[in-house]
Amino acid sequence: MVSHYLEAIYYIANEGEAVRSARLADWLSVSRPTVTVGLRRMSRDGMVRLNARKEIELTAKGRRMAEAIVRRHRIMERWLTDGLGLNWVTADEEAARLEHAVSDVVEKRLYDVLGRPRTCPHGNPIPGHSKTAPNEVRLTKLHAGARASITRVSEVAEREAPLLLAYLHERKLVPGAEIAVLEVDGVGRTVRVKAGARQVTLGQDTAAKLWVVPS
Repeated sequence: MVSHYLEAIYYIANEGEAVRSARLADWLSVSRPTVTVGLRRMSRDGMVRLNARKEIELTAKGRRMAEAIVRRHRIMERWLTDGLGLNWVTADEEAARLEHAVSDVVEKRLYDVLGRPRTCPHGNPIPGHSKTAPNEVRLTKLHAGARASITRVSEVAEREAPLLLAYLHERKLVPGAEIAVLEVDGVGRTVRVKAGARQVTLGQDTAAKLWVVPS
């Protein structure tokens, strides 16, 4: 579906990654030829284009469409977690099913009923209602002794590593949590942090999926 392509391109680009056909194929679990055909149609319809580095970009039209999909998904996640009490992983899976069946009227009403939330449960901003913090960085950018507040969990982790979502939630590494970096092991490629009374050792790949604002 075109919506899946738009959503994937939006998420990958917003994490600062280059969007290429191979990356999309991995994300969507389809073959590269399938992605090529899909992108050709989207380019014809004015949704995507290639930049000078041969990376895939959303056009203004494509971005508007992608933001509408992402906005609906994140509002649905809020309802499923805050209203129905579902956990992060289940809420994300269910929101992916429901986002295409909800009308604009229901979306807007649900947003109001939820108290006009600014982010999804994982801290990612809701397009049209909020933006990422201008001074946030990946946890891997911090040095030992630094303190920070977690702002969000990467959308890449949300979609590609649902078990990681559960892992972070269980260890209270969630938006709003205050952390202290105890150790950065460049050889073992780990980061040890303290959140509350608990110490957690994260691999560099996992730490890179947590965005924080330094204190």
